[in-house]
Amino acid sequence: MVTAGLLSFAVTSSAQRDSILFEENHTIDTTAIGELRVNIDNLNFFKNNEYESQITKGYTLPGFWVKPSVSYQPLRNLKVDVGAYMIHYWGATKYPNFNYSDMPEWHGEQYQKGFHILPFFRVQIDPTKRLSLILGTLYGHNNHNLIAPLYNYEMGLSGDPETGFQIIWDAPRLKLDSWINWESFIYRNDTHQESFSFGTSLKLLANSSKAPLHLYFPLQSIFQHRGGEINTEAEERSVKTWMNAAAGMGLIINTRNDIVPWINLEACGVYYKQVAGDLLPFDKGHGYLATASMRLWKFDVSGEYWWCKDFISILGNPLYGAMGIEDNTYLLDKPKMLNCHIGYSQDLGKGFAWGIHADVFDHIKENAVSWALGVYMRINFNFLLKKF
Repeated sequence: MVTAGLLSFAVTSSAQRDSILFEENHTIDTTAIGELRVNIDNLNFFKNNEYESQITKGYTLPGFWVKPSVSYQPLRNLKVDVGAYMIHYWGATKYPNFNYSDMPEWHGEQYQKGFHILPFFRVQIDPTKRLSLILGTLYGHNNHNLIAPLYNYEMGLSGDPETGFQIIWDAPRLKLDSWINWESFIYRNDTHQESFSFGTSLKLLANSSKAPLHLYFPLQSIFQHRGGEINTEAEERSVKTWMNAAAGMGLIINTRNDIVPWINLEACGVYYKQVAGDLLPFDKGHGYLATASMRLWKFDVSGEYWWCKDFISILGNPLYGAMGIEDNTYLLDKPKMLNCHIGYSQDLGKGFAWGIHADVFDHIKENAVSWALGVYMRINFNFLLKKF
């Protein structure tokens, strides 16, 4: 018996970029007690970024990641998954152990050859039908549903799986995802810093998401901290902490029309603060993001307007920041940007889906235009090995 594991597409906010390609279903099947299953989760991608902005240089991501695992469900509300996460870029021969997209001046020192491989282990318990507690490998990356200035959806192609502790609350009027991701563990006398991120993605729903006019209020935050007391051999040991936050409101118009089934309008204010340390050139900043999106036949179309002052994106798309990534002395005064996005995705059935995305970025302050194009194939299925 083969069971597809892909999510069906659902609109929750403009932050979402195609759940069937980039997200993972966190619900436990309460009828699968005693089942031992083999799971295959894989994303193949070819993404080309032609960036003209001096904030960051363009690059291409050609490759795939695959996550084979075995899961066992001893109780109706308890599930254990164990396996491995492997990523490979075509043409690459070695990979840093710390393959996590990061701010400058923190790098892994050891390398792996052939694949970048990490263990995958997750224990999930649902004390109630609304609450999920996860230890180990988290439902991370695009599952957090953060806006682009706070989180770069491309991390689902290049970032390590998030690991640590996660709380998910899924109720009709309140959606909460709160997590701590431990990025860098240190031993005594290590030469690098301990590093972890803490985030919260909360959405208050004023009424039913199926109502003709659905009003919601997103609240989001990301903290990243670096420090450590036992890494006495590290060149840089000063404590550093940064924060990004966002708050706003959104309106989904459910038209009941087959050609344009929904229209989504969303506006968010964002905030940046250097809580501790002086590594980055700005101590605080802010910005505004306005988005209009809709489902047009089989396509998702959106347009964004972005403005900021002294804003630095910690884990978000660097194009939304006011500081250069390769050269942090390159600073922009109140940059503005327009982004047009079009995406197509199709669930092929049997655990297979594919899609294509295109973005155009108009950097108004720099008088430059960037673009990005990605093609994706998602494979996500499982089959029953034995029932105890």
